[in-house]
Amino acid sequence: WDPHFGQPAVEAFTRGGASGPVNISTSGVYQWWYTIGLRTNQDLYNGSLFLIIGSAVFLFAGWLHLQPKFQPSLSWFKNAESRLNHHLAGLFGVSSLAWTGHLVHVAIPESRGEHVRWDNFLTTLPHPQGLTPFFTGNWAAYAQNPDSSNHLFSKSDGAGDAILTFLGGFHPQTQSLWLTDIAHHHLAIAVVFILAGHMYFGIGHSIQEILDAHTPPAGGLGAGHKGLFDTLNNSLHFQLGLALAAVGTICSLVAQHMYSLSPYAFLAQDFTAQAALYTHHQYIAGFILCGAFAHGAIFFIRDYDPEQNKGNVLARILDHKEAIISHLSWVSLFLGFHTLGLYVHNDVVQAFGTPEKQILIEPVFAQWIQAAHGKTLYGFDLLLSSSASPAFTASQSLWLPGWLDAINNNTNSLFLTIGPGDF
Repeated sequence: WDPHFGQPAVEAFTRGGASGPVNISTSGVYQWWYTIGLRTNQDLYNGSLFLIIGSAVFLFAGWLHLQPKFQPSLSWFKNAESRLNHHLAGLFGVSSLAWTGHLVHVAIPESRGEHVRWDNFLTTLPHPQGLTPFFTGNWAAYAQNPDSSNHLFSKSDGAGDAILTFLGGFHPQTQSLWLTDIAHHHLAIAVVFILAGHMYFGIGHSIQEILDAHTPPAGGLGAGHKGLFDTLNNSLHFQLGLALAAVGTICSLVAQHMYSLSPYAFLAQDFTAQAALYTHHQYIAGFILCGAFAHGAIFFIRDYDPEQNKGNVLARILDHKEAIISHLSWVSLFLGFHTLGLYVHNDVVQAFGTPEKQILIEPVFAQWIQAAHGKTLYGFDLLLSSSASPAFTASQSLWLPGWLDAINNNTNSLFLTIGPGDF
């Protein structure tokens, strides 16, 4: 159980008429397993066995590289461009390609009622034409005949043949992104990252040259990014700070996207799991970002070399630190005092039995963003929430119907209705 999510919260987020959440687990793993094609305990057992064997191999590899004969040299760790090539192509590119393979060969057939496992993996074609369209250049064939809007997930009723689509919007029944869209996305990511993993070598790009050339001609950033390559490559705290900042930001984005563009079947309809997942990921993002700022500060104190970074962006941050810190201070104090003051005022007038005296501020900017994307409740009548707008009419025959139905439906978590309580 999530320590920040007790019984009162579970009851608050459970839809009316139900005695509890649809699923006793608020982690969302059941919806994930269901989406990716796992259906039985045997599937879970096979998966966990594979992961245990994999972790044993990696533990052994970790121990092995601590032995003197197999220890990598310091220059190996300083070879940033080779590491970037391998991480881009191997870590992100190949893993995305492998995930596309799983979605196309296992998850999508399962969502159409066809059970694919190791015993029939090589004899079941994920697409009726097999690899013919790939080798003949007729790639559009893989997007033809997608699942219909009345397709029942896990059944063949209303199912199509497409494996790589660009439909947009949500599956009307599951209220999640189309699996064929997700497969297409991961394939595109794989292609881009595998190509990117072949750029940083002798006849390709040099990160040092790229950074040194980043000097705006108007002089607004001084020496720009000169000296950053060696500074970053020689400071583990700088590297760790940047890595934590990236992962923390991504984790926060995951919290938001998990409910507003839900990729997992039926997860958007389980408000309890959605609220728990949002809280969980935002807490983790907060902890990780604290580490990013801490290691960034340690870098400036222990590893920063003023000579190597004369006039560049790091030097300019230090030159302006008084202005930066004082502005951050007053902005934080302003927001903190006014927010707390508003809450205290509203709590007090409610406690004295006069709730009509509350100061209720509508989050108009956030509502405007939702309205621009098609939510009609707020009455803004612009862009996709206006039936007269060119954006609305141009997209009507493409991806819009499923999108508008989903985000204006109050039985899911997509584009949650927001009001004064969210300000």
